[in-house]
This record gives sequence, structure tokens and C-alpha cells, in this order.
Amino acid sequence: MTDRTTSQSQQIVDLTPYGAEFTADPYPWYEKLRAQGPVHRVRTPDAGELWLVVGHEASRSALTDDRLSKDWQFANITDTTSGAAINANMLEADPPEHTRLRRLVAKEFTSRRVEALRPRVREIAEELLDAMSAGSATGGGVAADSGGAAAGLVPGARTPGARTFGSRAPEARRADLVDAFCFPLPMTVICELLGVPSLDREAFRGWSNEIVARTSPEAEAEAVREMGAYLVELIEDKRCSPGEDLISALIRTMDEDGDRLSSDELVGMAFLLLVAGHETTVNLISNTVRALLQHPEQLAALRADMSLVDGAVEETLRYDGPVETSTYRFAREPVEIGGTTIPAGEAVLVALASAGRDPNRFPDPDRFDIRRPAQGHVAFGHGLHFCLGAPLARMEARIAVRALLERCPELALDLDPAELEWVPGMLMRGVRRLPIRW
Repeated sequence: MTDRTTSQSQQIVDLTPYGAEFTADPYPWYEKLRAQGPVHRVRTPDAGELWLVVGHEASRSALTDDRLSKDWQFANITDTTSGAAINANMLEADPPEHTRLRRLVAKEFTSRRVEALRPRVREIAEELLDAMSAGSATGGGVAADSGGAAAGLVPGARTPGARTFGSRAPEARRADLVDAFCFPLPMTVICELLGVPSLDREAFRGWSNEIVARTSPEAEAEAVREMGAYLVELIEDKRCSPGEDLISALIRTMDEDGDRLSSDELVGMAFLLLVAGHETTVNLISNTVRALLQHPEQLAALRADMSLVDGAVEETLRYDGPVETSTYRFAREPVEIGGTTIPAGEAVLVALASAGRDPNRFPDPDRFDIRRPAQGHVAFGHGLHFCLGAPLARMEARIAVRALLERCPELALDLDPAELEWVPGMLMRGVRRLPIRW
């Protein structure tokens, strides 16, 4: 790493020269940073200069430090999307506003509502695997060894598998697991939960990808504008024709004091639930499958005892979770952490991925072990902003991984791991595509 001294007598760790190498495997760099201390001034390719907190204890402390605000009014940088209605959500608010918003949403996004989704999640998973098998068997949109007419990937459509002629072995089936399974499963679940079955999912996928891993500030601002306009129209439709879905419930709900969500807050909450409700889970499912395929002994152990699926998902959250760093925090005042003072107004990221590999908390942290006892990782955050959707993400990932392994014997990666295309930026941790064969 290349350091230089700033006018504030702080060294800048420049991550920009490492580019794709850092994106593909940031853990060696996090290990070096932890060895030097818990707080570093870093230069990143996509967000410029900021402060990065590494290590388990320092991360837990920073995530609960009320001197680090989520409110952009304390930032000394300009956000091209500030003021947009989608930002009126609890992820970008401090108490007491955060407390108020979370209370109103939690009133409807209950554990009972989530648990009631379990049979439907299983059904969606099976339908998608049916479609994936049909497409791979017939040369359709996902992939196959031989050519053939394109097959529509319609959930629920069952077609026979590849036949064997004489002594010829059946050809391997192939698919991009992200496109065929990891993306549509949580996308379908969250759309049905919120009551948006007619969502143009490809358009939404483009908006969401741009917002969590922007290609430019201008493209991000345009995605925010288009998504915001869509959500305004959706909420107005729900006001006119309410249902039993979560958005209709949020429009109706009020607390004991008669408080309710404003129009902008409804847009912000719909945005947060839609984006966070699928982006994290897409990567959690694909990261779990990828980790298992790259650790055959762990995959064999899970196939032998499917009760270990909970451990496999939990270990993935620690080992290679779907969120690499927290969203921005801003120092309300000079904040001292681990002997380093962060000036007021400066942006701070907490490296959740680094916390999960801290040897002071997790013995042999670079070893993927689905039997590892749960020891309080921070993959879903910590404190006030702990992810409200964590139970739903865990449920979806456990059901998805089990269904996939039961349906796809001899599952394997269908490319060299060095060729994987990673989601850019330091927010989300995952791959754009996961080619598999079985």
C-alpha cells in the first residue's frame, strides 16, 4: 500500500492502484490495515477520500457511536441525490427521527408477516429451479451444452431432463445462477410482500444496481430520479386501491399518537425495502453457493447433513457477507477512535467485511467452516441500524441453498474463479454472474 502524509498529519492509504484486485479479494488489505490500527484515512476509486474503520470491536463501537451521524446535514461533502424523496428513510436518519420511522415500519413489518412467507418462498424457489432446469435442458436463455430453440423460463413449467442415448452420459446442464435464481427469488418475494407484482424488474434491477454500485454520479442521480418517480406513482395507486400488502399497510398505519408516514417517507421506505430487500439477499445466496463450491469438503458435509444449512448461511455472513461496508456516517464533532481523531464533517465507513475476518474475535478467520459456532458477526450491522430485514434474508437464503443442492447434484462452478466479475465499489460484496453446471 502507498501512503503519504496529509496536512492533517494523517497518512492516506491509497486503494485506487489495486482496482479489480482489491474488489475481488479485499481481505488481505483489511488484514494489513487491522495490524496498523482500527482507523485509517483511505482513498477509494469510487468515493474519494474518507475514513475507514476496521476490526470487530472498533466496528461495533463505531456502529453505536451517536457522534457518527447518518444525516447528510453533518457532511462536508455534496451528495448528488440529497433531497430526493427516496432518502427520507430510517437508514439515513438519527434519533429521534430514526426511532419514529422504525417504529412505524416495524409495526407492520413483523416477524409474523415474515414467517407467513415461508411456504411461498419455498414455492418460488422450486418454480425458479424448474425453469432453470427446463432452460438448461432445452438450450434456452440460461445455457446448455448443445444448441436448440430458446425456451421461455416460465416458473412452474416442468420439462423432462436430458435423456441418455445408449451408453452416452447426459450432457451437463448450465446456467447463470444469479440471473436464473439468486436475483429473481428475493425480487419476487419482496415485490409480492410490498404489493408490486407488475414491477418492470429489469428496469428496477438497472436502477438498483446503479444506486448501490454507481458508474457515475450523473447516472446515479438519474436512477434515483426514475425510481423515485416510479414509487410516487405506485404509492398513489395503492392509496386508490389498497390491498393486504405491506405498502398498503404502511399507508394505513399510525401509532398511538396518530403519527403516520408522510408522502416522502412512504417513498423512502418503499425504496429502502425494495432495494435492501433484494440486493443483500441476492448476494447472500450467491456468496453462500460460491463459498460452498470453492470448499468441496464443506459442501460434502452439508449434503450429508442438511441441518447444517443454517450454519452455512451464518458462516457466509461472517466469512464473505453481502455487504462489505456500512453506508456513510458523518462525524458531528471531532471523534477519537483507537487513538485517531476523525475531524467534524468527515465521512466514515465501517468495514463489516474486515470485522468478520478479525482473528481477535474469530479463530482462524480465513477458514470457511459451516460448523463454526455463531459468535456475533456484524454482517447485518449493529445497534440502532441493525437490518430490519435480517430474518427474511436468512430465511430466503436457507431455503434457496437447500432447494438448489437437493435439485442439482454434482453442482460445480462453470468457470475459473479468477474470471468472476465482481460488483464494483465497496458497498455490496458479490458477483455479477455465477455460471454453474450440474
